[in-house]
Parts: sequence; C-alpha cells; structure tokens
Amino acid sequence: MLSYAVRRLLGAIPTLLVILTIAFFMIRLAPGGPFDDERTLPAEIEANMKAAYNLDQPLPVQYLRYLGGVLRGDFGPSFKYRDFTVNQLIWGGFPVSLRIGGIAIALAAVVGTTLGALAALRQNSGLDHGVMALAMTGITIPNFVVAPLLTLVLGVHLGLLPVGGYGDGSWRNLLLPVVALALPQIAYIARLTRASMIETLRSNFVRTARAKGLPEGTMLRRHALKGALLPVVSYLGPATAGIITGSVVIEQIFGIPGIGRYFVQGALNRDYTLVMGVVVFYGALIILFNLLVDLLYGALDPRVRYD
Repeated sequence: MLSYAVRRLLGAIPTLLVILTIAFFMIRLAPGGPFDDERTLPAEIEANMKAAYNLDQPLPVQYLRYLGGVLRGDFGPSFKYRDFTVNQLIWGGFPVSLRIGGIAIALAAVVGTTLGALAALRQNSGLDHGVMALAMTGITIPNFVVAPLLTLVLGVHLGLLPVGGYGDGSWRNLLLPVVALALPQIAYIARLTRASMIETLRSNFVRTARAKGLPEGTMLRRHALKGALLPVVSYLGPATAGIITGSVVIEQIFGIPGIGRYFVQGALNRDYTLVMGVVVFYGALIILFNLLVDLLYGALDPRVRYD
C-alpha cells in the first residue's frame, strides 16, 4: 500500500504542473490587472510597482520565476494584501475553513448515510418517500438561499445565534455556517447511499449471508453497509476538498475569514499570486483526498488490491 501511495503522489506532480500552468495564463488573460483601480497611478509609479513584482518581464520569464518559487514552497507576495505573503494568507485562512468544512462534511456523512440506509431498508415506504423528498429539496435549493434563511429565522427573528462573524470559534458562531454547508451534502449522500444500498441488498453475497442464517443486523453492518459505502466514499473525496477550500458563498455571508473568501477577493482584485496559490492548494487537496479514498477502498472491499 505504501508503494502504491508513493507512486500516486509522484504521478500527481504532472497534474499539479498542468493546473499551475493553466491558472497562470488564464488569470493573465482576464481583463484588468492588480494595479487597475479607480485612482489612476502616474505612469512612473505604476512602472515601478510592476518592476517590483516582476510584472514588467515577458510572460515566459514570469512563469519560470513563479514555478521556481512554487517548487521551493513559496507562492510569492500578495499584490493587494501587501503586508502578507500568499503562504501566510492561505495558512491563516485554512484552519478556519478546515474546522468549519470538516465538521460540516462529518455531519453530512453521518446523517446522510443514516437517512439513505433507512430509506433503502424501507424502500417505497412513507419513510423512503419522505427522505427522498427532503433530499431533492436539499439538492435543488442552493446554500446561498439556505444561509440567509437560517440567518433571518434563527439569528434575526428568534435571536438564538449570531448572524455572522467567526468570533472565538465557539459553537454558536459555527452552527449556522456548518448547517448551511452540510444540508446540500446530506441530500447528495442520502441519495447515493439509498441507491447503492438497494443494489447491495440484492447482490449475491448478501443473499448468501442471509441463507447461512447470519443475523440481519450483523449482515447489514459487516457486509451490506460496507459495499454500499463505496460510491459514497468516492463522492466524499472531492466533496471534502470542495467544502474545505470552496465554501466561498458561506464564508462571504457569515463573514468568516477562510480561504474561500480570500479566493473571491483575489479574483476580484486580480491578485494573481493569491488566486494561483489557492488554485494549486485546492488541486493538491483534491489529489490527496482522492488518494485517501482509494486507500479506503481496500478497507471496505477485500477484492481491492494495491499490488
């Protein structure tokens, strides 16, 4: 397994290089620049600023310089947050996004798999129809609608929870953004679990386990649920990376200083290095979580081999 993981990590290097290259040139094709603001700078000052950030050099030279910095683990200085480097901004916002996103995806995994499994075990019953109706509702209503509604009801009208801000990271500040992030994921995971569980319950190895007289609860825990979780685990890999680094709307609505909020501001301000740093970091997280998913397959499915 260790050799497989090492090969996968080495094979991810070209993928990250492609991501970095595409991000580098696409952000520069966008109209405007990091120093195009409402107040027009004198030509001399603008030229000096471009020279300070090496923006006066040809694009291939800029690319090679940036690539060399990334290979050393340096994403460069931020063009807008001039007292900070991109590394400082990412590692300053990542713990906040990791905490909120991690709690949200854990909540979604537990609640979603439970609801999906119960719906599959009671297929075509009232419980099944109710769970699927709620799941479809959760899928169709985006979180930028759910978040303001939660804020309006629980924060403004009832006054039970803060309507924004991270504060000291207490559960009162985390509850609304976590729930807003988790609800769509609960819906997706419940549907995936239900469909997979129904297929697994009709498989030959489940019939064999029942024919041998294995207790229903033991059969469900040891055999059916493991097989049904494979599609869910596949979904959780990129979903976890997306929630942790891409909860842009939620962080904006609740005023949370996470990595997604920096990405939005960097894109609006044409902060080249900040945008590229977040994109590369996001790509690395997706590769890492997909590797973890593949390794979990071996624990869930004994037929999987990493030779």
